[in-house]
Amino acid sequence: MKHSFKLILLILLATPNLFAQKSISDSAIFTHLIHGSLSLQLPGNDLAGRFGQFAQVGPGYMFKTRTNWIFGIESNFIFGGVVKNSENILQSIATSDGNIIDLEGTYADFHFYMRGFNAMARAGKVIPAWGPNRNSGILLTLAGGYLQHKIYIEHRDKTAPQITGDYVKGYDELKNGFVSNIFLGYLYLGNNNKVNFYTGLDFSVAKTTWVRPYSFAERKYHEGSFIDTFAGIRFGWFIPVYRRAPKEFYYY
Repeated sequence: MKHSFKLILLILLATPNLFAQKSISDSAIFTHLIHGSLSLQLPGNDLAGRFGQFAQVGPGYMFKTRTNWIFGIESNFIFGGVVKNSENILQSIATSDGNIIDLEGTYADFHFYMRGFNAMARAGKVIPAWGPNRNSGILLTLAGGYLQHKIYIEHRDKTAPQITGDYVKGYDELKNGFVSNIFLGYLYLGNNNKVNFYTGLDFSVAKTTWVRPYSFAERKYHEGSFIDTFAGIRFGWFIPVYRRAPKEFYYY
């Protein structure tokens, strides 16, 4: 019995990391990160020819490894209220002053907006710096995925059949394609799990093409592709899901 006890004690002393203790305050740890984000974007290239500034909001999921690599997926709803050169969108069916006559013989009430969404996979790295622990620092990520955007014609009364149902699709300029994104910012994971966020600048570039084969506005078939770019500032809030209690846990 004595010999067995000594053998167990010797093994424990020889393997000090067997029941070592790790803390988020002094070690980089694995964690799941559920997040939501909001960004304000300025369009460029072909996208700027039709839309002004817009916003993106959406959920996402990432996980961070013990070596501070980040991998995840996200989706964002795109919305904006600035549609440029809107007078030419319905020019083929509008009056000389840009209005639409409805079934009652009066001017229809309608408005133009930007709508869209994207879905991307993301990978990157946290470089520990200026934070309370080694899980916080400079965040650099690359992402790629799908982008879609269009002109949304809001006509709540539905009194003008020219811009309701399938007809409105001839004027919405729906486009989609592959989008890539680079983000540079800062990620903060607090020691007490109460404050967890990221913020920074991002830039996206997409190659998009027409979805609708025919334009009612121009009365011709669509052709060609577009280079859409947009850049802005992003802020996101994390809900970390740790394998153990975030302040302190054991590993084998």
